[in-house]
Amino acid sequence: MAQYDTVIIGAGMSGLAAGIRLAMFDQKVCILERHKVAGGLNSYYERQGRKLDVGLHAMTNFARKGERGRPLTKLLKQLRIPYEKLELSQQNFSRIVFPEHDLSFSNDPQLLTDEIEKKFPDQKDNFARLLDVVKNFDDVNLNNRPESAKTKVREIITDERLLEMLFCPLLIYGSAWENDMDFSQFVIMFKSIYLEGFSRPKNGVRSVIHLLTEKYTQLGGELRLGAGVKSIDVKNGVVNSVTLDSGETIKTYKVMSSMGLPETMRIVAEKVNNPVPGSMSFTETILFFDKKPSEAGIRDTIIFYNDHEKYDYQKPQTLTDYHSAVICFPNNFGYDDYDEGLIRVTFIANFDKWNELDRPTYLQMKKEVRDQALALTAKLFPEFQANLLYHDVFTPKTITRYTGHFQGAVYGTTQKARNGRTGIKNLFICGTDQGFLGIVGAMLSGISMANLHCLMNGENA
Repeated sequence: MAQYDTVIIGAGMSGLAAGIRLAMFDQKVCILERHKVAGGLNSYYERQGRKLDVGLHAMTNFARKGERGRPLTKLLKQLRIPYEKLELSQQNFSRIVFPEHDLSFSNDPQLLTDEIEKKFPDQKDNFARLLDVVKNFDDVNLNNRPESAKTKVREIITDERLLEMLFCPLLIYGSAWENDMDFSQFVIMFKSIYLEGFSRPKNGVRSVIHLLTEKYTQLGGELRLGAGVKSIDVKNGVVNSVTLDSGETIKTYKVMSSMGLPETMRIVAEKVNNPVPGSMSFTETILFFDKKPSEAGIRDTIIFYNDHEKYDYQKPQTLTDYHSAVICFPNNFGYDDYDEGLIRVTFIANFDKWNELDRPTYLQMKKEVRDQALALTAKLFPEFQANLLYHDVFTPKTITRYTGHFQGAVYGTTQKARNGRTGIKNLFICGTDQGFLGIVGAMLSGISMANLHCLMNGENA
């Protein structure tokens, strides 16, 4: 029977990063992934010769080569991966579009400051105060207690319209809470989006995944794809093995799970309190055209759209909420590696409603999502006249099918385990439900939890 120092469940960004860190220090490590492709919530696939990214619109936390103290450069140092390997291309600029106002921002934080001074002049000083609070807050402190971000930010930003606009990208790119987020996570997202910014690796997310898997296997780590975990086996209150769907048992001293906290605790072979699954899920439509948006003068990289003053970031009562959306233009980074025009449109959706549809109705409603995505694009950019060549739509049901996340909740449960502990000795969490957000955040989560619990023995286990 095989035995490992650490078994990692899930070959997403956090699991791969944790595996690299442990293999680097000569641990015998095995990563188990149910899917046939690594990446988890940020994976990829191909259709008709076209390369499609699943989760990645952009990488947050952009940093230039040599910039010290940035999350991106910290993780590359921890993983011993050269900066050049990512081949990052910066965004042009992005916009938050509401009925009465829009705000542009880029990888230069000054642009957003200038925009607020111009469009919300009475909030200029308040925004400067908010920047000071954000910059001085220790967002990665594992002992931070959950605190309403909106309550805290309202003490500083007194214009509700501006507050809603500032929260819009941060919520839809990372919050498991409805209409709010934990203040620590607010700061993480604020820094990663507004102060550091967006970029895209050449050839999309697959290049990052290939880089991580190559590094991991070179260090001697074992990666098993198509190897789903049926149960985490506990004896006398301590994890001692995992059992695969195939029936195979693998002995291990520690388990690091990146599959989500509720999903992990469900397969623990011991009666435990199971956290409530998250409720925030989405549809996404991927559209390929015979022209690129730039040919029509469109230079935006990402648009965060909302059709009324209040941003309703919550599970809708209908299948899909068409009142807000994220519209991503992957061609509009500094380097464009696509031959065709590409637009991605994301809507908030209701997993339960999608899950109860019969197959014919399900397929019909996917067509409606596509039509709504096309209609919104035409509404915002009537100058973009192009022929649709190919499209694909994924739903909350798709997310659950390929990732195992309950309710299609891409940001996991609201009950984060920031210290990585589960209450079961030698069983730890990394990734989405540990609480660090985004692709860079996920990798830092894997690194920090591996360092704390598997290298420094943070639980004194």
